[in-house]
This record gives sequence, structure tokens and C-alpha cells, in this order.
Amino acid sequence: MNPITQSLLSVVVPLYNEEDNVILLTEKIHESLTGYNYQIIYIDDFSKDKTRQVVKKMNDKKVHLIELKKNYGQSLALAAGIDYAEGEFIITMDGDLQNDSSDIPQMLQYAVNGEYDVVTGIRQKRKDSLIKKIPSKIANFLVRRVTKLDIKDNGCALKVFTKDIAKDLNLYGEMHRFITLLAHLEGAQIKQVPVKHHARHAGVSKYGLERVFKVVADMMLLLFIRKYFQRPIHLFGIFGFLLILLGVLINIYLLFVKFYLGEDIGNRPLLIFGLMFILAGIQLFTIGIVMELLIRTYYESQNKRPYRIKKVTVGGKSS
Repeated sequence: MNPITQSLLSVVVPLYNEEDNVILLTEKIHESLTGYNYQIIYIDDFSKDKTRQVVKKMNDKKVHLIELKKNYGQSLALAAGIDYAEGEFIITMDGDLQNDSSDIPQMLQYAVNGEYDVVTGIRQKRKDSLIKKIPSKIANFLVRRVTKLDIKDNGCALKVFTKDIAKDLNLYGEMHRFITLLAHLEGAQIKQVPVKHHARHAGVSKYGLERVFKVVADMMLLLFIRKYFQRPIHLFGIFGFLLILLGVLINIYLLFVKFYLGEDIGNRPLLIFGLMFILAGIQLFTIGIVMELLIRTYYESQNKRPYRIKKVTVGGKSS
């Protein structure tokens, strides 16, 4: 008996204005996972079209629809689906039919033996415009250079996670772009496999050139989280101490000039710089202490998801 076909799979797909894609997407998932035990979890991120109605009219018992109360973005939509998922393996993919569900079985082969916690796709002959390719290349380059994690395609949404790793991911903001990196930071063993990629079947892409700036900002945040999230005092405290030390040295020098050389230092810009360095250092050190206390409070009391679900529908019926 194949252990993969016996394990429950959860296919998690965020949807936003995909009324023209969702029926064909569902058919392709069914076709690709014939013989498997699976559930399809659609998360409607407050679509403005008829996506919700289309999903409900399918009356498909394998389809679970999570309706969010407002538009939270792809990261929190993914988080809602992963939290809801019951499968031993959790599969994520986009709802625009650019990912090919026929790649899922071969990806599962690598995850089921326990050697890998995450299997992520590398899109072959990518069918995207430069507006989407440029930010993706920047993100991939930054991840490789800064983290030394050689992931060739961080932007590929088609991934297979073990349940334990997926449930530990803390997705928020725009972190879905770096979900493989987040899994790596959780200690996941990662396998990359080539997958097919198609042009968008219908609808309009939600990405623009502003994504470049978001990628850079999110990367900076990830670097902070990776190195200093649990010990912010090490970042702000060290910089604060260095600034205070620099300010003190400047003022010691000026005192020497004042009392031993007899020069007037009252109008010298260096005096102002010395005082500014000391004040800035004290402020940074104080920020470090405050953030340290906030982080402790976060770990001790944070047990709340940053999204709200309006309704869950299974097979077209509310549950």
C-alpha cells in the first residue's frame, strides 16, 4: 500500500478575484490527485468578483472554502488555510493556473520518505512578464547572497510541506515571498525540483513594479528577525554603546584642548557632534531595552492569529 495515497493531503490555495479560473483549477487538482486522500482548501481573500459564489456552486465535498472578513493579502490568506488544514502534507499553490497540479505527485515522493520537510518548485521556462520577473530575480539574489541559502526560485508558490513545518510558519505582512526561507529558519530540510509553469489562464496579475521595493523592505525585516529578533539588545545596545563611546572620546579630546591648550571650544561643531553621539547612543540603548521587554511579552502572551474568518464552507454548505 502506497503510504502517500493513504495520508491526507491538504491543498491550500489563496484566491482573489479568480472566478474565471477556480472551476478549471479544481478539475485539474482532482485529475492530478486521483487515488489520493485529499482536501482542497480555498481561501477567499475578500474577492470583489463572484469567486465565492462560483466555489459554493460546485458543491464539491472535497472543497473547503474559507471566507475572510476583509482583504488581508496573500500571506495571511495562506496562514488561514494552513491553520485550517488537517493533512499530513500541506501543498500550497496559486489560484491563477500558472502552477501545474500534475507536478504534485512527483514532489510528494521526496516528502513522504521523511528526508525532506519542504519540497519547492523551480519554474521552468517561466511564462511571466518582466514586471514579475525583475522583483523575483532581485529577491532570489538577495536571499542567496545574504542568507547563503541557495534557493533558485523563492517566488514559486507550488510547494509541499510536512504538517509540522507548515504549522510552525509565522506568516504575516508579505512574508509569503520568503516562505521557503522561513521554513529554513525553522530547521527544515529543503528539496528543489523543476516544475512546469504556464501563462495566466484568465484574470489580471496583482503584481507591479512597486513589488521591488517591498521585496527589499521585507528582506531587511527578515534579516533582523533572523539575527536579532530574540535579542534586539545585541543590535541596538551595541550601536548605542559605540555611539556613546565615540561621543565620550570626542568630549575627552575637547576637554584636553580646552584645559591644556587653552583653546575655546564653545563654537566648535565637534562639541555638538560629541553631545549628539552621546544622546543618540543613549536613545538606541533605551530602544534596545524596550524592544527586549516587548519581545519577552510577545513570547509569553502572543497566542492570537492576525486574521478573522467570516465563514467556512465545505462542499457548498456552511459548517
